[in-house]
Amino acid sequence: MPLPPSSSTFLLAIDEALTLLPGLPNDVAAHILSFLPYSHYCRLKPTCKSWYIFLSSQTLLYLRRHCLSHLLCIFPEDPHISSPFLFDPENLAWRPLPPMPCNPHEYGLCNFTSISLGPHIYVLGGSLFDTRSFPLDRPSPSSSAFRYNFLTSSWDRLAPMLSPRGSFACAAIPRSDQIIVAGGGSRHTMFRAAGSRICSVERYDVERDEWEALDGLPRFRAGCVGFTVSGDGKEKEFWVMGGYGESRTLSGVFPVDEYYKDAVVMELKENGGGKWTEIGDMWEEGERPRLGKIVVVEDEEGGRPAIFMLDDNDILRYNMALNCWQKESSVPRRAPYKSSFGFVVLNGELHVMTIVNGIDSTDTRRSRQQKRAGTLFIQIYHPRKKTWRSLVTKPPFQQPLDFSSTVMCTIRL
Repeated sequence: MPLPPSSSTFLLAIDEALTLLPGLPNDVAAHILSFLPYSHYCRLKPTCKSWYIFLSSQTLLYLRRHCLSHLLCIFPEDPHISSPFLFDPENLAWRPLPPMPCNPHEYGLCNFTSISLGPHIYVLGGSLFDTRSFPLDRPSPSSSAFRYNFLTSSWDRLAPMLSPRGSFACAAIPRSDQIIVAGGGSRHTMFRAAGSRICSVERYDVERDEWEALDGLPRFRAGCVGFTVSGDGKEKEFWVMGGYGESRTLSGVFPVDEYYKDAVVMELKENGGGKWTEIGDMWEEGERPRLGKIVVVEDEEGGRPAIFMLDDNDILRYNMALNCWQKESSVPRRAPYKSSFGFVVLNGELHVMTIVNGIDSTDTRRSRQQKRAGTLFIQIYHPRKKTWRSLVTKPPFQQPLDFSSTVMCTIRL
């Protein structure tokens, strides 16, 4: 793979007296090292000065275009106080990332959105508690935006969103280098029916570090899912599915969310967003109370993506033509009742994740922390081959993951 035209400035920033691999030209050695799993880089950097410089350079990210691998970024809890981790499913390797910059007045951040765009991870919004607000037991929506830079291994604070929000729809528009967000409110895991709902929509321009307001949703909507639908190699539509709006009360006391069964679609244009189109209900009354976890599998040939939902132990596929969900498959190994599931797409495959607390008697040296954290059991479904496989790994967390509140996103590095 040739280096870009500006090779004089893009070549390895390594002193001529240093070499990457003895006996090989640096350009050949660079290609060899670029095939190493990204999850191992932090352990390889201390090898020598030349490796540290190369493994921290933009040259490496360019060379890795021919061997990009999907990694999973997991935020087990408030990223201000707990480090997120990168998980490499192909090598079963874990790598910690530094916590986000801490604000001493804010705590308990949850229901934020994490999304990748290029070689960066963005953390947007969320719900939190602020010691400067009153009353103290009410969560507040956040407008903060952070970006993790894999070159500098540091977090950058970005321009805040125009409207603070948590539990909102979010999608990246890679070709335009933009991110779009919609709906949300002050949703918090401790107050499931409390907080506000909004209908505002914004688009973030990465190059300008600016947020632009677009036409709002037809009605208040929080707890929703967002994704882009493309065709012919171009992003065309931004979809927002499910979520909840107004709440009702049981016996005039207990607040209960009213969940939506429909979706709304906005046509994306180069100079702004279009009008919203409302799609009818996607399931009949009594089929399910609300939308499950949604993932999108992009079409390698540039066609429309496949949209899947995890509904208890079943995987459903969305039929756009009929506006309904159809059963695709069932998870081979069912989890215990009321267990939480993680649901993500890695390398075009659906990963159903759960924590298994069984103890392996042959592993006598396992620490108490590992026993408490349990084992991460991943069942993997290939949509094209319609086959299942599984893998098991030991997560580095002190407590078991609660996938009902854990935030995850995938990134290609």
